[in-house]
Amino acid sequence: MTSDPTQAPGLAENPAPAGPLELLAGLRADLRAADYTVEGVAALVGDVASAALDREQPLPALRATAGSRDPAAVLLRCATLGRAVTRAELDAALPRTRTAGAAALGLVAAAGEGPDDEVRPLVDLRPYSVDDAGGVAQWWLVSDLGELATGEALSADHVLGVGGASLTLASATVRTPVGRVLDVGTGCGIQALHASRHARRVTATDTSERALDLAAVNAALNEVSLDLRHGSLFGPVRDGELFDLVVSNPPFVITPRTSAVPTYEYRDGGMPGDSLVARIVAEVGPVLAPGGVAQLLGNWELHDGQSWSQRVESWLEGTGLDAWVVQREVADPALYAETWIRDGGQKAGPRFDELYAAWLDDFAARGVTGVGFGVVTLRRPQRPGTPLRRFEENLAALDDPLGEVFARGLATHDRLAGLDEAGQDLGDLTVTVAADVTDERFHTPGDPDPRIVLLRQGGGLRRVAQVDGDLAGLVGACDGELTLGQITAGLAVLGEEAVGDVRTRLYPRVRSLLEDGFLLLP
Repeated sequence: MTSDPTQAPGLAENPAPAGPLELLAGLRADLRAADYTVEGVAALVGDVASAALDREQPLPALRATAGSRDPAAVLLRCATLGRAVTRAELDAALPRTRTAGAAALGLVAAAGEGPDDEVRPLVDLRPYSVDDAGGVAQWWLVSDLGELATGEALSADHVLGVGGASLTLASATVRTPVGRVLDVGTGCGIQALHASRHARRVTATDTSERALDLAAVNAALNEVSLDLRHGSLFGPVRDGELFDLVVSNPPFVITPRTSAVPTYEYRDGGMPGDSLVARIVAEVGPVLAPGGVAQLLGNWELHDGQSWSQRVESWLEGTGLDAWVVQREVADPALYAETWIRDGGQKAGPRFDELYAAWLDDFAARGVTGVGFGVVTLRRPQRPGTPLRRFEENLAALDDPLGEVFARGLATHDRLAGLDEAGQDLGDLTVTVAADVTDERFHTPGDPDPRIVLLRQGGGLRRVAQVDGDLAGLVGACDGELTLGQITAGLAVLGEEAVGDVRTRLYPRVRSLLEDGFLLLP
């Protein structure tokens, strides 16, 4: 299945004779004319209602648009909030598409032909904006109606729109221009759309035919070409196909495998525990081109006697891949169960308690003491050697794009490894302090010298490094003019110490500051 200008499918079984491409082109023009955009909706409903919508609370936005015939207000009520509107209202909001065209695309169902007849939404259609290295883009995304609109538990074949996990992966993805990208478990296609901005060709797979249909509609609506294939994990990849980047927001949720617990296609991979994520890690290597990067989100079980990094590292045995894993969240078994039961739309009551007990029984049977969540970055090395193994926990609230952090970190690792292979040290390097780094100094009252100096990143992973006076002095001198060797020699003179001793003491820590992005290579 390929989304292109001749094959973009409609959602209805019997699309209009005009063809879905023409209808989607008209819809795109209507949405743009209505200013049905992220910024337009925010201006329409105000900050309070916008923040409430982000929390899946519709009432403030409903109150803000009550009685309004503004096209964006009508579209928000119908396409995002899931409320019925009249045929006349929707015809006015979509003058090119009109209700008939929207119904032909499967977006709405109309009760009749009269202007006051009710029109109800069948899918969610909302704006989405992106601002990355390619500039600003405004998209519209179709997905299934969620609990915000229906107030009911989700269906097993529900196709999710853009959620928190989607945004996390989009932020973490390395956006270096590449030839080919593979999106495994594409869902509505959001990661594939992002990838299309920096790749010549994007292939996206999913086990759900409905998800692929929605991804095709989203691609056509936003004038993006995708190669869409049906199948599980790497099954749709043809022999010999290699990709420069693989991304995946897989169905990683750890779900009890009992008949009493529903399985949602968008989040449950049908495998016990965290084995689906383990399988992706173990099997992605053969589809990566040399130097190719794979990035995915995942959950991993926590057990007594085994650290989270040991568990993830065990999945890497025999792959030969570089690995950089950041654990972003940790949940105890009860909190994890509550989160995902509510995610399925279940309210408090006997059914909620039944599911809750099933989750806790499943965790207890396997000795699970908690569940970690994070971002896994893997790479097929260009040349043989000891693979990178980097595991770090960062539970801070992060809102900056992290793809650049991962790209720079991998490049820095390669540069430093190249120095080692050439038998060189850091002394010949000229480095600079990253623009977002500040220092904090803590003094004992009356003492002119600080007791503690902290280097703090204002962006990226927002790391904090404690340094002593000598290292702080070295960092302060890294203005791109002097080499590290020259700075070290100066510190040795000031401290009346042998240069070799200063190098031995400071260079390992300088290397760590480079690896963590406090200091930057040219």
